[in-house]
Amino acid sequence: MSRAGAPRVGELDVLRGFALFGILVVNALIVAGPSTVFGGGPWAPATDRVAGWLVTALVTAKFYVLFSFLFGYSFVLQARAARRAGAAFAPRHLRRTAGLFALGALHAVLLYPGDVLTTYAVLALVLYGLRGLTVRAALRLAATLLLLLSALLLGYGLLTVALTEPVAATAYAPRAAERAAAYRGDAASVLGTHLRDLPAALGTDLLYAPAMLAAFLGGLAAAKCRLAERRGRDRAWLRRTALRTLPLGLGGGAVAACCASGPLDGRWFLVGQAVSVLTAPALATSYACGLLLLLRRAGDRVPAAAGVLAAAGRLALSHYLTQSLVLAWVFSGYGPGLHDRVGTVTVLAGCVLLYAVQLALGAWLAARTRYGPAEYLLRAVTRGRRPRAVPRGVTTPAWTAAPPAAPADPEQRADRTGDGVRPAP
Repeated sequence: MSRAGAPRVGELDVLRGFALFGILVVNALIVAGPSTVFGGGPWAPATDRVAGWLVTALVTAKFYVLFSFLFGYSFVLQARAARRAGAAFAPRHLRRTAGLFALGALHAVLLYPGDVLTTYAVLALVLYGLRGLTVRAALRLAATLLLLLSALLLGYGLLTVALTEPVAATAYAPRAAERAAAYRGDAASVLGTHLRDLPAALGTDLLYAPAMLAAFLGGLAAAKCRLAERRGRDRAWLRRTALRTLPLGLGGGAVAACCASGPLDGRWFLVGQAVSVLTAPALATSYACGLLLLLRRAGDRVPAAAGVLAAAGRLALSHYLTQSLVLAWVFSGYGPGLHDRVGTVTVLAGCVLLYAVQLALGAWLAARTRYGPAEYLLRAVTRGRRPRAVPRGVTTPAWTAAPPAAPADPEQRADRTGDGVRPAP
């Protein structure tokens, strides 16, 4: 049982902490080199090629779907928190969005052009305009967005297959060598490369924005029907959902991997992306339900992993930015400059090590403070004042904890539910 007044560990925090690892893997492989994410090309060792294939099938796109879903779910929790605190939600949301956009812009220029925070900020404004949708309308719009994007990618991909010839991997070698030299240069060279890459990165974000918005809408619908509260502890429902969505997700992931990492050539890439847009949500759902089911395998006995993952989830923004900082230092001229010099398997091993360190550090910090540095800054911008310094400890998961006593301070009560932690019934 949790201490009276102590914040609880919620399912959403656990899932957010879990999603951080998948995001780290994909971003690390992209930053490490132009072909590392696909196994390093035909000349790479077989272990790297197999690892790249598996990452594409099991990880790429799936964890960003989960993270975007949680963003949409937390949007509703933040609106409820503002209402309970007697504060207008619109100014808070606008300030939060502006702060997120500013962080994302700095992140994209200094660390990683593939940043999604700016896209999240823009789409958060769209989500605000759609907040009045019913659960059914939100799900229908989400499905429509996914179908339209998938049809666009599939049509363009099939035209590419039909009207173009395969391009040998060696044709990209000069461009890859030039890019690698730029990333291994000094800080000015790295910043210049980031700025040159930004238009292409923004174009990619714009292309896949419908999929992100669809995940936001899925989270919005789930929060409106209180899915985590109703089903987060339902073992039968979790098992049934995980098993039903797993075959579709795995099948789609395998097709996407065949198109991106072989045996099909590069012309099939967009066809694989079209399949991934439709099936990645299924695998993300299976992962989420499977994780919650695994953490509840001991009944009322709470695995320590739940608290550790939840602690990372509550500091997700700080962890995300820290990951980019470490990756930029390792793979660019900011540090050793290992861009395009490390194989896929080695990068994955490094990801496991970095994630383990983050989990340990996150648990240590969460036992001593409510916010990480980035969360503190964003909370200050959102509220228009410095957050109250309240120590926060990791306790038992929400699905086994008794509801804490309701605090008399409305702001403290709002804080408890505004970060993705399940509100007390």
